[in-house]
Amino acid sequence: MDRRTEMHRRERRRYVIGYGGSLLLTLTVFFIAHRYGIETKGVYLSIGLLGLAQLVVQLVYFLHIDRRRSSREDLDLILFSTLVLLIIIGGTVWILGNLAVRMHMHPM
Repeated sequence: MDRRTEMHRRERRRYVIGYGGSLLLTLTVFFIAHRYGIETKGVYLSIGLLGLAQLVVQLVYFLHIDRRRSSREDLDLILFSTLVLLIIIGGTVWILGNLAVRMHMHPM
């Protein structure tokens, strides 16, 4: 077997492991939400933690982000983009929450 075929086999194996891990994490979230309902605070925590695990699986198995020097630069870019998105999402939630509170205030 030549080297190129071995690299393709190794790469395909990584994608299959990543797909299986992503699928397992997704199905676990659906099972938890179905079993315990969405109103429980522990469900939100478990969904958040499993979402972070899903992010790690995606970064490692599909985007090939690891501890090598070239991958660290990619990771810096991804982390900066994530920070900007979190600021935008957090600001939106904050503003909409503030507006919702103001709309439901009754004059005394």
